[in-house]
Amino acid sequence: MPPKDAADTVPPFLTSISSSFTSSEKPVAIILAAGQGKRIKSNHSKMLHEIWGIPTVLRVARAATDGLDSADQVIVVGIKAREVAEKVGRAPGRIFAFQREQKGTGHAVQIALDALTTKDSDRDFYVFPGDMGLIDRETVRSFREAFTGSGAAMMVMVGSYSGEPEKNYYGRIIRVPENDTEGVPSGNDRGRIIQIMEFKDIHAMNPRDPYIVSFHGRFYSFHRRELIDIREYNSGLYAFQGRHLISLIRKLDFENVQREMYLTDLIYLFNQAGLEVAGSPPRTEEALLGFNDKAVLGEMHAIARSRVWETLSRVVSIADKDDFFVAEDVVRHILEIDRAGKSHDIVLREGVYVGEGVRLSEGVHVERDARLEGSITLGKGVTIGESVRLSCLPGQHMTIGDHTRILKDDVIKGNVTIGKHCLIEAPVRLTGSDEFPVVIGDSVRIKGDSYIFGCSVADETFIVNCILRQARIACRRDEAGNVLPISYIFPEPEGRECVEPL
Repeated sequence: MPPKDAADTVPPFLTSISSSFTSSEKPVAIILAAGQGKRIKSNHSKMLHEIWGIPTVLRVARAATDGLDSADQVIVVGIKAREVAEKVGRAPGRIFAFQREQKGTGHAVQIALDALTTKDSDRDFYVFPGDMGLIDRETVRSFREAFTGSGAAMMVMVGSYSGEPEKNYYGRIIRVPENDTEGVPSGNDRGRIIQIMEFKDIHAMNPRDPYIVSFHGRFYSFHRRELIDIREYNSGLYAFQGRHLISLIRKLDFENVQREMYLTDLIYLFNQAGLEVAGSPPRTEEALLGFNDKAVLGEMHAIARSRVWETLSRVVSIADKDDFFVAEDVVRHILEIDRAGKSHDIVLREGVYVGEGVRLSEGVHVERDARLEGSITLGKGVTIGESVRLSCLPGQHMTIGDHTRILKDDVIKGNVTIGKHCLIEAPVRLTGSDEFPVVIGDSVRIKGDSYIFGCSVADETFIVNCILRQARIACRRDEAGNVLPISYIFPEPEGRECVEPL
């Protein structure tokens, strides 16, 4: 629990970045992002760990918006609440709710519902774990379609565990077996979901004592080993008819090993109220992965990378499918230009990083270990050399013209425009600020230990070993019109008296 004085500043901040719902009819997503994630061993919130360049909670929020076709969502934050909310940011339909003490998933949903109004009670609600970072629009959409078509009042997305039962830490889906404790066939109730039992509660059972549970007035018996061996598990993704969720959630209690309010206990309450609880599987099991440690987080990152490689490998030449990064918005742009027939001969070598906002064109070659970050547009046939660094701050833009080559180890930052057919040799540094951008004309050559800040460079200029700041630079020519180098221009030295030859 955060210190009281720090926690007291959180609700006003969350109010300041919360929006209003955009609809009174569309589904509402509740995203649980209040947990600490102690096993992740990090000073940052578990929810802000990235999968393929995007914080996991933001991935879930986007998938919920797209899959439910609704911007309306409540994100419940707790540990590192301000850090999480700032990173996720303000958006239409997004409300933040503060869970001061982490008392379980049921309590978190209560907090979310407290942030709403009575007019929202007739809507459907979908509850998502904030660490389910591989969930996508299609998985959410298919779950929504399954729920709305089922007639059930509650639905759980259920997975199927394929590993050793003792390593399955998920809650088990307990369904009505073939016969009750009297040996009477279960009839139409067979296969109905009775409850979800958490892994720790199962292991706390006495192996010799049966677990007796009632359903529709009949009793069913399960032994500890039988429960451990159940393969079907709770993913943590739920759908509810709002009026039933709101009426029953206040009946949850803390009667379990963890002394927490389990959202899963709603199944018992829904069944007791004569309401149907259904289960639905995902399109793929990997969509249900959540993480509690860095090993699983790494596995999820590898799955995301594999998805991107499978998407791009038919369009772009990627040298090493296990050693590259292309941001998802860049992937979408590449697919767009491919549909227009303008993605031919793009090559990405080992270790390349192409961040959000970068735009590639046909014939672009990005060599080994180059890193491109920010709003950067590369023209046709541009070559980015080995270990080059190109970057922009938010609000800045970099453009590199057709058939320009940026050679090994160059560093270019900020507001920079480079024309066509230029050659920027190693180890050049270019920096353009908001006030003083760099503008380089066509067919310019820059080489040697050169640094250029905030300059305008004319077409065909040749610069060698210069430090140039906030200058207008013309092309130097001899009487015959041949281009001559501009060389060894440096600022006036300071402290020369402190330097002497050896």
